[in-house]
Order: sequence, then C-alpha cells, then structure tokens
Amino acid sequence: MTVDELRGTVIGPVLLPGDDGFAEEVASFNLINVMEPALAVGVTSAADVQAVVRYAARNQLAVAVRATGHQVVKDARGAILINTSRMQGVLVDADSRSARVEAGVDWATTMAETAKFGLAPLSGSAATVSVIGYTLGGGQGPVLGRSHGYAADHVRRLEVVTADGELRQVTAESEPDLFWALLGGKGNFGVVTAIEFALFPVTEFYGGGLHFAGERMEDVLRVWRTWAPELPEQATTSVAVQRLPPLPELPEPLRGAFVLHVRFAYLGTAEEGERLLAPIRAVTRPLVDGVRMLPYADSPLIHLDPPTPLPYYDRTTTLREFTPEALDALLEFAGPASNNPLASIEIRALGGAFDREPTVPNAVPTRGVPYVVFAIGVGGPDQADLLRGWLERLVHTFEPWSVDGRRMVNFLSKDEAATPEQVRLAYGAERYDRLARIKRRFDPGNMFLANHNIRPA
Repeated sequence: MTVDELRGTVIGPVLLPGDDGFAEEVASFNLINVMEPALAVGVTSAADVQAVVRYAARNQLAVAVRATGHQVVKDARGAILINTSRMQGVLVDADSRSARVEAGVDWATTMAETAKFGLAPLSGSAATVSVIGYTLGGGQGPVLGRSHGYAADHVRRLEVVTADGELRQVTAESEPDLFWALLGGKGNFGVVTAIEFALFPVTEFYGGGLHFAGERMEDVLRVWRTWAPELPEQATTSVAVQRLPPLPELPEPLRGAFVLHVRFAYLGTAEEGERLLAPIRAVTRPLVDGVRMLPYADSPLIHLDPPTPLPYYDRTTTLREFTPEALDALLEFAGPASNNPLASIEIRALGGAFDREPTVPNAVPTRGVPYVVFAIGVGGPDQADLLRGWLERLVHTFEPWSVDGRRMVNFLSKDEAATPEQVRLAYGAERYDRLARIKRRFDPGNMFLANHNIRPA
C-alpha cells in the first residue's frame, strides 16, 4: 500500500513533512519535544487506526501515538504518527455508573458530560490531558485517588488495535494478560481507541489551593510534613515550591512571585474540611486562599496546571518518607536563600487506596510509594543545560530518601528511563519481566516503541 492508497483508505488527513497542517498534526504540549515522523495520520475511528497499523506492518515502520501531546518521549523520527485528537466520542451510562470515551477525549470534556448525571471520573490535575493516555500510565488524581486508587484500577474495558491490525475488546476476562499490561504499560501494547471505566457519585468537594509567601515555606512545610500523613483517605494534599512567571493572567500577589502552593481536597462538608485544614491555615496568612466548596468539574483549580503549551524540562523521583532531614535538603536546594531557577517542585502525598491492589490487578508500579516528586524548569533550548543540571541535582538531593527505582510512569520525561535497564528499574524487575513476555505475544516486532519502551522478551 502506498501513501496515496492509505489516503484513500482512511477518512482523516494523511500528511507528509512539509504538507499544510503537518506541523499542527505533530505538535506536542511541551514545545521542547518536537516530533519528526515520516508520516502523520489524523485518525477519526478505530477503522482508520487499523488501516494505519496495517500499513506500518507492511512497510516495517514504527508507530507513535499522540492525543493531546502531553507526554512525548521520542521524536518518532522515521515512524508513523497516529493523531487521535479527532476521536471525541463520550457516552455516559448513569445506570451502570460508567463512561466510554474515545482516544482523543480530554478530562475537561469528560467531566462536563459526567457532571450532567451527578457523577465524577478519577480524573487528574490537568483538564487538558487525554483520558486514555493518563489512564494507561496509572492515573493519580487529586480528589478521588486516596479513597479509590488509580484511574487504571477502575477500567472495565479497553478497545485496542494491536500490532497485527486487529481491533480487540479487552477485558479482565477476555484477555487477562493484555488487560493487566495495558493498565500501567502506557502505549507499549497497541493503540487504545476507546476505554470504559467506572464513575462515582460525587458532585462537589471542599478544596483548592493556598499560596503562601515563599519566605514562609519552612514554617508551613514543617507542619505539612507531619499533618499530611494523618489525613483521612477522603482528603488529598500536595505542595509545590514555585517561582511563578510574571504573567498578566495571574492575580497580582502571585505575578512573578516565589510561593509555596499547598493543595488540598476533601470529600466531605466544608465544616469538616475547614477543621482538617486548620493547622495549615494557622501557620501564617496566605497570599491567596482559594479553598472552598467547588463543583467536581472545577478540580483542575486545585493545581492550576498550565492550560497552554510551553517549553519545559522535567524530572521525577519518589520519597519513602519526608523526614526533617529531607525537608532541610529541600530548603537548601530550593528555599529563599537559593538561586534555584526551577518553576515548580511538587511533592504529592499518596497512601490510602493508592497503596492497595485493586480487585483486578494491573501493571501500575507505584503502589506503596508514599510520595512522588515532580519538577519542571521552564525555558527554551538555550537554557537546557542549566535546567537539566538543576533537575539532576534535585534527583540527587532526594536520593537518600527515594524508593528503590520505581517511578510514576506518567511523570517520566524524555530524559528518564532511556535504556531498557532504566525502564526495568522504573517498573520493578518482576513487573517488567512479565510486561516483556506479554509484549512478545502482542507486539513481537516492537512496532510501538516511541515511548518508555518495554522490549519484547
């Protein structure tokens, strides 16, 4: 099949480098991560995906997948890029408390639909992230996660095109190994064209963010360090040391400011939420207090992640405990007296249902990890060495307290898990070896390798 024949087979656009629309088709959220595929196809259906995968197999080409472009870890040079952003179907079944969404749907679209029925998904901190990409990497949410676990724990069915071009309906009963591997294995096993998952009867929560002056970060963090582990599972919290840009869309107290952002969410009454949050509020008056009763669809207001693309470098690590010594190391690295250029260093407290195996197990590697750390430095290629150096120092700073080598897959950057040995470490040896055996069955030629790649055993 030639490119022209592929154009006659699929409904969406088939674009070569230099074609009008090609740059937009391959664009990523992180402007640093430029994708350079040999061919880009904007698929509109599972049938389109099947046609592209079969074309790739006949021509011995690798396949990369893009939905919203938030986690691009390979440039896809020489590969075919499947852009799923046109696949926008959302169907909510209120009776079964479930939703089926197609591959291009983001959390903002999903929450708008589920809210009509008084239901909520296990969504993430950013509304513009794709549902499927988030869920295949586990999916750690800022509101429902500690009480219900990872988004992957509540998936009921996946529709996936595997390397043989077949569209499979994958459930824990029909394809138990593939079901296990897809949920945590990210994009290593095929192109997921739709996913069905459970919803929860939640319409609102008490939460938001408290922005404190960075000069008071030590006082606040010394309280947060002992307060966070004692919260009930209905409450979730994280903190971020932030050096914010002077953007006009930020309120005046935060514009260009050095702050500590304390995030909080509680599935209960405002009165009980205020009681739980009182020890943090008692430390010092925040610059901005955005904590209040919120509709669930406004949960992205907790983290206030950037809504539009920007250039950045990022790294992640973990903590087995947030000790006084670990706090001292953070203060030296990123406190008021440092010249740290990183835009955000966040620590997310996990625990609760994140630690428990779901009824149907999956490949999510971070159960039992108490804290995940994620940091970004905003800047272009001219600042690459500076920002990467500081990010490397961050990982080294927390190394005495980090958890073995396991990492949250959705937070891995292109600078991490770049070798088979490092990917094996990120998943853990036993889990990785099982994933590699399943990869051999469903993708023996490693067609889907434009990711943190699990090689066929």
